[in-house]
Amino acid sequence: MYCPKCGNEDTKVLESRVNVEGRSVRRRRSCMSCEYRFTTYEKEEDFVFQVQKRDGRVEPYQREKAIRSLQIACQKRPISLEDLEALLSRIEKNIQDDGSRVVPSLKLGELLLAQLHELDKVAYVRFASVYKDFKDPEEFLKELRTL
Repeated sequence: MYCPKCGNEDTKVLESRVNVEGRSVRRRRSCMSCEYRFTTYEKEEDFVFQVQKRDGRVEPYQREKAIRSLQIACQKRPISLEDLEALLSRIEKNIQDDGSRVVPSLKLGELLLAQLHELDKVAYVRFASVYKDFKDPEEFLKELRTL
């Protein structure tokens, strides 16, 4: 870390504090050359990825949009918002671990379906009916039989 006053590269950390959420660190530092004291903040880098739509368009991933879709599928089901947040966090971590910066919407949909399948079968079928674009009741029954 460079001293903001003299530009010296040699600084010493005097104290470190983690913030309440545990996602950033405040450090008090001292320059070893001019003894100037200053504060630095380090925060966790947010993982940002994009979604490639079926028609080829690429747009930023919107967590709020994913939550809304899940909430619609989970209406009148015993599933809390915290459950949905945790579900999405698992999916986002999976994508982050994969290292992809552009994720096909098909892959994202399949990940959502897999997590919903474990969480609630009714919500899974509701989401699948929209995601897989069922055209007639026979497709709906076919999906139900796989459960």
